[in-house]
Amino acid sequence: MMSKLSIADRSAVVHNGTLTIAYADSMPEGGADVNVVLLHGYCGSSAYWEQLVSKLVHQGTRVIVPDTRGHGSSSAPNESVYTMETLAGDVLALLDVLQLEQVVLLGHSMGGYTALAFAEQHPSRLRAFGLVHSTGLPDSEAARENRDRTVQKIEQQGVATFVEGLVPNLFAPAAPAELVGRAIEIGYGTASQGAQASALGMKERPDRLGVLETSKLPLLLVAGAKDGIIPVERTFTTDRAGVSQVLLETAGHMGMLESPEQLAEGIRNFLATI
Repeated sequence: MMSKLSIADRSAVVHNGTLTIAYADSMPEGGADVNVVLLHGYCGSSAYWEQLVSKLVHQGTRVIVPDTRGHGSSSAPNESVYTMETLAGDVLALLDVLQLEQVVLLGHSMGGYTALAFAEQHPSRLRAFGLVHSTGLPDSEAARENRDRTVQKIEQQGVATFVEGLVPNLFAPAAPAELVGRAIEIGYGTASQGAQASALGMKERPDRLGVLETSKLPLLLVAGAKDGIIPVERTFTTDRAGVSQVLLETAGHMGMLESPEQLAEGIRNFLATI
């Protein structure tokens, strides 16, 4: 059992002959009581979770962290839009290769949109799911217009410059500079094609509040009190039976880096209820 996952630990799986999904796995030999899959956010990678994994891995728990297509070490197919449904299909392909019938699927930001699409399409493959700094609400018109500007910026300036402008806004104002720098470093690994196609995929995503409300699955909602990207009220949209809410008091949009201990505790407490 590994205490920490790193880039060097990654394996790869080929989906449909053209897509390579990179991922790290704390228990590749299988046999876990609970299988947890963590999906990272936009212009991130599985490395976003590097501080958290060692705090979640314990006897009987397996943690799997993939790189989304176009991000990290996964390939970037030449498609104009990566819809959230497409990304959910990639997760399904990974679960099939790993022969995992049910998992707990937790997604950060864009990963949360993917988790919602997966919960809508493949609920029988989930034991529970959750959103970390994410929402079931669609983009506002202003946000949709900003997605188009994002694509233009990446086209004109390149991913590195775009990431350097994006990442500082993801953190609470008092976040340590080294954390911001680490997230920027991770963001450099995003392919230009992946960043543009993912932005357009997020623009197209539908309202999925109904999935949160009507799902019978246990649901974890995590928000940062200082999140300037997705405020608390856009994450805590339901308190139906089976919902656990965790508020990270000092975190912005990057709780896995800003408040890893508190986030890990919230996830562990959630896992204990399912």
